[in-house]
Amino acid sequence: METKLSILLVEDDPNLSNVLKDYLEMTGYNVNHAADGALGLSYFKKYKVDLCILDVMLPKKDGFTLAREIREQNAQVPIIFLTARGLMEDRVTGFKAGCDDYITKPFSSEELSLRIEAIMRRCGVNQSEEKEMIQIGNYLFDVANFELIHKQVRHSLTPKEAAILRVLCKHKNTLLTREKALKEVWGDDDYFIGRSMDVFITKLRKYLKDDPNVAIMNVHGTGFRLEVNE
Repeated sequence: METKLSILLVEDDPNLSNVLKDYLEMTGYNVNHAADGALGLSYFKKYKVDLCILDVMLPKKDGFTLAREIREQNAQVPIIFLTARGLMEDRVTGFKAGCDDYITKPFSSEELSLRIEAIMRRCGVNQSEEKEMIQIGNYLFDVANFELIHKQVRHSLTPKEAAILRVLCKHKNTLLTREKALKEVWGDDDYFIGRSMDVFITKLRKYLKDDPNVAIMNVHGTGFRLEVNE
């Protein structure tokens, strides 16, 4: 029987924490949530933890301090920081405190999931072998490592390209509306973000052009369909 990986989520925003907890549990993780840094450290000592997701701005104990104290307990456990602050000095402080990744709000649940899987892969911890590779015609999509493989050639994808391709794969041979794609990848269906998505779709088409049985089609201006003739 497969053992679920356990995540410690320390986030004081009740709305965001509820959304993230529900999404991560739906994805297949066990999640323990703490609403402040002091409780977060207590939970880390009390429960099995495979990965920590820490907000930076926390009551009682900030995320940087919490990360340093977690590192004193365990030097290997992966840590992802969540923050609304995008200043370079904050990122430097975060990595000095021992984090493995840093994601700035607002972000999509899909992007966070990809970051988690990438970190788990780098650490040699896998949630599910099935999640790591997706067959797309003659291509293999290495989700965790953001790579598209064709005839032993590996093409590196950006996190956004990988997130869009993963959503397309989830809806393979069916309509993926623009609104759903934008909300799953960016968490927002803003018009200008939509223009950015079109650029990523164009790039993905180029990456997939070597297999005539694979195509990303526009659907009457309402969305896209990843067509794979198998």
